Amino acid sequence: MAFPTETVYGLGADASNGRAVARIYELKGRPPTHPVIVHLGSAGMVGEWAAGLTDDALAAADAFWPGPLTLVVARSRRVPDEVTGGSDTVGLRVPAHQLALALLGAFGGGVAAPSANRFGRVSPTTAEAVREEFGDGIDVVLDGGPCPVGVESTVVDATGPRLRVLRPGAVTTRQLSQLVGYEVSVGTSSTVRAPGTLPSHYAPAARVELVELDGVWARAAQLSADGAAVGVLTPVPPGDPAAVEVRFLAVMATPEDYARGLYEALRGADRGGVDVVLAVAPPPGGLADAVIDRLTRAAATAR
Repeated sequence: MAFPTETVYGLGADASNGRAVARIYELKGRPPTHPVIVHLGSAGMVGEWAAGLTDDALAAADAFWPGPLTLVVARSRRVPDEVTGGSDTVGLRVPAHQLALALLGAFGGGVAAPSANRFGRVSPTTAEAVREEFGDGIDVVLDGGPCPVGVESTVVDATGPRLRVLRPGAVTTRQLSQLVGYEVSVGTSSTVRAPGTLPSHYAPAARVELVELDGVWARAAQLSADGAAVGVLTPVPPGDPAAVEVRFLAVMATPEDYARGLYEALRGADRGGVDVVLAVAPPPGGLADAVIDRLTRAAATAR
């Protein structure tokens, strides 16, 4: 079943049932070696799924759960290989969404739930987007309205002596650093496998190009002259448009607006027949780092 979280909608199955989790991989077309996140109803359930947490991991869980933070930790013996992609770690989080927590509380166990979309494509932030993606292919879609954050959780490698961010999200590196008292590093050059960290991901059917604000209209004109339908995403209005038609334009003034609206904007571009999305990234820092990460991965997708 699909259900909402504060980040994106997840495609969920009983995390203790390898056959059920395998069905997620089948529906998504997800590589079997790419792990999924286990969602828990409370931090008190961690001991069932993790083989121990460091003091920093415990501090992060206490500070940010429920919330958009996934901790990658050593797995317990009960975790099926289907959840971890065969690795010795597992990603865990407690979502901060009333409907998700009600579901998890009623179920009483862990729910494996990657984003409810085909692998590598744009994550859904509404129930309608889930139905658009899968049609009748899943049993139930719980409609909790639009997701308030809009991008996936921060993924943190908590297996070593120091925390390391593998995927930025709404829990920022600065917040984590202030919590643990040292500068938390960022990067994917880790031996720990984690969801959402492939170089190419989160991509619409349209090609995504990252451009500077002052180059938007020149690039749009060039693409239009070649016959492409162009869409534009920017954090601020890009000045007076050149004599060029764009079929899709979204201005998202704050990092929160950009994160909340990004995936629906990319889906809207596909619905509108856009061939190329020109995206101007927001200034870095905080939640904007997560937006930049998703845009960079979307732009890296081969066409």
